[in-house]
Amino acid sequence: MRLTDRLKAAWLTAPANLAVMRALEAARPGCARYVGGCVRNTLRGLPSDDFDVATQLTPPEVIAALETASIRAVPTGLEHGTITAVHHSKPVEITTLRRDVETDGRRAVVAFNEEWSEDAARRDFRLNAIYAGADGTLFEVIEDSIADAHAGRVIFIGDADQRLREDYLRILRFYRFNAWYGAGIDAAGQAACARQREGLAKIAAERIWKELKRTLAAPDPAAAILAMEEAGVLAAALPGAGTALLPGLVAAETEAGLAPDPLRRLMALIPRRRREAGDFSARLKFSNDESLRLAGWSDPALPHVLGAGEAALAEAFYRYGAPAVLDRAVIEAASGAGGNLAALTARAAAWSRPKFPVGGSDALAAGLSGPDIGRTLGALEEDWIASGFTLSRSALVERLKAPG
Repeated sequence: MRLTDRLKAAWLTAPANLAVMRALEAARPGCARYVGGCVRNTLRGLPSDDFDVATQLTPPEVIAALETASIRAVPTGLEHGTITAVHHSKPVEITTLRRDVETDGRRAVVAFNEEWSEDAARRDFRLNAIYAGADGTLFEVIEDSIADAHAGRVIFIGDADQRLREDYLRILRFYRFNAWYGAGIDAAGQAACARQREGLAKIAAERIWKELKRTLAAPDPAAAILAMEEAGVLAAALPGAGTALLPGLVAAETEAGLAPDPLRRLMALIPRRRREAGDFSARLKFSNDESLRLAGWSDPALPHVLGAGEAALAEAFYRYGAPAVLDRAVIEAASGAGGNLAALTARAAAWSRPKFPVGGSDALAAGLSGPDIGRTLGALEEDWIASGFTLSRSALVERLKAPG
């Protein structure tokens, strides 16, 4: 183990982190170190708001140490040695050092130990296996891990195929970290992901979408997604997906000042056909909001909107909603269609749905009943839309007539 310099970060002295580390150190000095994202991100100059601690204490010892310090202990993953400490509503995840005894590609049976080297060896990438003491002292257990973090290199620890067989979700994590850090795809890792890609069939759809969403949220995930496609991983995770539009979509978002949008970027990967969109929604277990948005974008009745005239655009906003129209426009821009995407984006942000001025009570007052109400109001609404939403309530009420 190589002892290196110290981290300098405000979170080292955050009240919750200080309280937790002091509680663990009071039970056994030197038994606890920060690990994972908070250490990696700090080395890369990125913010950290998620704190993981590795410890030589067993789970019962962790709980006892926290209770002694009047810190709430929540057994969030006891079988894997994980306790979440909650100090003034701030969580800190604490996990006992462990090694894998048995894995099936989704979950592991672990044995607790006190060896930092064994705990590091079971982790996924070298840049995620860097430890830091309570005072920020860095411990490089895996050679070159700190250099990897600085450079943004994503390299598996030890045998890449073995790391993937332990947890096939690491295939997608490999591309997620590459999308965010961008140092270039490690050839050995890419080859291992290609060999092990069929293991993704063992991973729950919700977990696949969660990882893909985090990948697609990167400022520019195009290179990582293209590498997924070349390795056959994209086809394994998203059968029917393709990367042709993604680079253009990222460029269009940037030009229009739009923030990265994972769901819209997924739209760039899949066919714009309602049936396929529904299949993706069902396969990935989308939320209701995600499913509705994908359905709106894929509605075959939604026309081309980029470059549409003012009246046609207003009608599209009314019929399909601003999110669906904007999604359609950005995908069109990614395809090379002409039009002012920035102007349409501003229009979508400012759009407010007008309210149809008449309703059922007006129809009843005019003497309509039964199916005539819906038919007549529907026809009137079409007239109102065709007028550019300018027909007044009084004019519409005047047109309400009881049938023959």
